[in-house]
Amino acid sequence: MTQRVELATVMDRLAVDELVTDYAVAVDDGDWTAYRRLFTPDGRADYRSAGGVEGDAGEVAAWLAESLRVFSMRQHLIVNRRVTFGQWDHDTGDTARVQADYVNPMRIEQDGDASAPDFICGGRYAFVALRTYDGWRLREVVVQEKWRRLPVPAPRP
Repeated sequence: MTQRVELATVMDRLAVDELVTDYAVAVDDGDWTAYRRLFTPDGRADYRSAGGVEGDAGEVAAWLAESLRVFSMRQHLIVNRRVTFGQWDHDTGDTARVQADYVNPMRIEQDGDASAPDFICGGRYAFVALRTYDGWRLREVVVQEKWRRLPVPAPRP
């Protein structure tokens, strides 16, 4: 591999990593316009394993906006990112697959009580990214929730 190819691969890896980070920040901040911009025009997301929906980025953004309203704080921690480039037939290096684990603590606000217990879940994301004229974009996001800890009601005094 030449130094030029190695540098290009490093730059692509950084750009794809930034795309995954931008995804987490958009969801955590509830920035659904930014969320939709991260996807290709035909991009889709699948949250069914977490009790959600599957659909195009706009449909999923609308579902997320509604279902995450009860959480006053969200923080996706996306780790163990494995990036693989060019796995499709006849690929010229313009696709990437990312497998990444996540832990997602969220604060449930109940009747203005921000001290309510946390809802925490974890699992694995599978991202498929495509290089476009506007940079790397998500073509597919699949959430595979593996576990969740539900809030335990506080004991009554």
